[in-house]
Amino acid sequence: MLGDITIAKDIYIACGYTDMRKSIDGLAAVVQEQFNLNPFTPSLYLFCGKRRDRIKCLLWEGDGFCLLYKRLENGSFRWPRSEEDVKPITWQQFRWLMEGLELEQKTVILPAKPASFC
Repeated sequence: MLGDITIAKDIYIACGYTDMRKSIDGLAAVVQEQFNLNPFTPSLYLFCGKRRDRIKCLLWEGDGFCLLYKRLENGSFRWPRSEEDVKPITWQQFRWLMEGLELEQKTVILPAKPASFC
């Protein structure tokens, strides 16, 4: 099926900036040469530009590549700008990213208060 990302076994996010003028061949070359990964596996590769309002997703579907493009009308993606080249993420982190949240959610566990009895 065209663009069915649920076939992806792994999801990788390209940290930092990516030249958004790149198309399928250019992004596949980045995956292969810069990240030392095989773009011909059922993995979803995510790329983001400097403005962080659009992303490109590259997916091998077995018989060809699918390039998905998303542009936000308002706001920006919470894209990691760390020094790492590529980072594997979970499906939950992917959902958080698409919802405008950080990849790493901080949780606070508050200490329980003793019950007061009258």
